[in-house]
Amino acid sequence: MWRSRRVFFYLLSEIIPTFLLGIFVFISILLMFQALRLTEFMLVHGIKFTTILNIMGYMSISMLPLILPMSLLFAILMTYNRLSQESEIIAMKGIGLHGISLLMPALFLSALVTYFSVQTAYYIAPWGNRQFEVLISQLGNSKAAASIKEGTFSEGFFDMVVYANKVDSDQGLLEDLFIYDEKNPDAPLTIIAPKGQIIPDLENPGHSVQLRMFNGEIHKQNQTHTVVHFESYDIFLNDPIQIEERKKSAASLSITELNQRRTDSEFNDKEQTSYNLEYHKRSALSFACLIFGLVGVAFGIQTNRRSGKASGFIVSVGFIILYWIIYLGFESISRSGNITAWVSAWATNFLFFIFACYYLRKKLA
Repeated sequence: MWRSRRVFFYLLSEIIPTFLLGIFVFISILLMFQALRLTEFMLVHGIKFTTILNIMGYMSISMLPLILPMSLLFAILMTYNRLSQESEIIAMKGIGLHGISLLMPALFLSALVTYFSVQTAYYIAPWGNRQFEVLISQLGNSKAAASIKEGTFSEGFFDMVVYANKVDSDQGLLEDLFIYDEKNPDAPLTIIAPKGQIIPDLENPGHSVQLRMFNGEIHKQNQTHTVVHFESYDIFLNDPIQIEERKKSAASLSITELNQRRTDSEFNDKEQTSYNLEYHKRSALSFACLIFGLVGVAFGIQTNRRSGKASGFIVSVGFIILYWIIYLGFESISRSGNITAWVSAWATNFLFFIFACYYLRKKLA
């Protein structure tokens, strides 16, 4: 019992730092795929660096249900692979430790991560995903100013041709404005103003903005030429594609909201299938931590000491790719209506569980 306890805490002390490293590595990898988009926000739209950090934080939180099982598999495979190559597994078996004693630390940590993953998938990740959606919508306000280039005629700007001699995208300030409004082809308007400002609509962020001009003139050409002087003149700009407030996506719904929508008759079959898949996906991905814990032990213990030290990382990446290929295949079949949502969500876990148990019998015997 004493030997088992010391081995238990020793293995945990080896796995946990690698697990935390895995979280950092996989978050970095996933954020790299958004690098171009984030760079565009900074360089083109002039978004502050602190806002970029908020975006990265919300994205990381929303991706935690995916990152936790991957990081756990990475940590267990790397740890047991290293112990095998340095003959520590053989030494532990040599002093009479049963294979279950080697398995228990990985199972214990897998159970803890599974519990945390459930809480994350049900509550924390949906919140992070929603905050990300709202922030991106709010940043849409900057697109109006960013689409106006200094000293250039910008066509197609809400059915207007806009020219500004100076543009401050951060503050939404414009100088020496010239606008040709062709919304009404029979009576086009020409507006000239020394200064203007783009004002976002805080009630519908990202979907509606207001262009306010100061001390200018409106020239209206119909059968006669009319000139109107103004101190302040507002033009309300609405993007017809984004006129409606952005609704919550399935990934942003809390588990209670998701459970209600998947049984609500007001949604069509395609929408209910999407909600059902999201509902079962959250549970399946959380319990994948337990499955990956078994897989990590089964394939982390190596009998060939000459295998490269990088094999643990390569095997973990290989299993992650294989898992997602099979999972997405079942999800595609479910969306076509051939199998139910819960079967598609849990089938991959079941296959990996059988696979892991088969190899565990050989490695821990």
